[in-house]
Amino acid sequence: MERIVLAWSGGKDSALALWELTRRGGCEIAGVLTTVTEGYDRISMHGVRVALLERQAEALGLPLDRVAVTPGGDHEQYESRMRRTLLRLAEQGVTGVAFGDVRLEDLRRRREGKLAEVGMKGLFPLWHRDGRELATSFIEAGFHAVITCVDSEHLDRSFAGRAYDESLLRDLPAGVDPAGENGEFHTFVHAGPVFAGPIPVKRGQIVLREGRFWYCDLLPTEPA
Repeated sequence: MERIVLAWSGGKDSALALWELTRRGGCEIAGVLTTVTEGYDRISMHGVRVALLERQAEALGLPLDRVAVTPGGDHEQYESRMRRTLLRLAEQGVTGVAFGDVRLEDLRRRREGKLAEVGMKGLFPLWHRDGRELATSFIEAGFHAVITCVDSEHLDRSFAGRAYDESLLRDLPAGVDPAGENGEFHTFVHAGPVFAGPIPVKRGQIVLREGRFWYCDLLPTEPA
């Protein structure tokens, strides 16, 4: 049985990818791999605190590997640090990395090319699935998520911090992918069938960053 790691953003796509891989079987999930921003201690792009990422990994029962990048670091820095991590994982018998990507062909080719350089392959369990179908599958499987970041070019501030549920899907403007595949929004998953138990969170401040992205800060809380 091959050993793989999952590229883990903390959001719905990576959670659903893990759910699909678990149901299919045929591989051992050796851990999750996340890019975080140094100094901010947050998941890159999603803006979620590392403390919550660690709680997710604990609830998954999987080892967590972090690739730390500097604020404003270029793509070359990211590739170098990711390669170093992948080479270490390859030495531990990991043969592939799974992603929650759906339909960005250029991104998939780039990922596969970089993995081939270190003797690994890419797995894409959600590839070419419809955005609406993905959203419905996620909700019907019993996952619960919160919108952590919205792109103001697609959605207004009111969507930041909302639960990712059928009500939200009904409120999405025309042209916005229900799965956020064009970067319209990002999520944090705090409950679902891949976790041993829910991850308690509360919503904090909503702020605008880079003049474009609305972030809802999520704060870890203790179980009731």
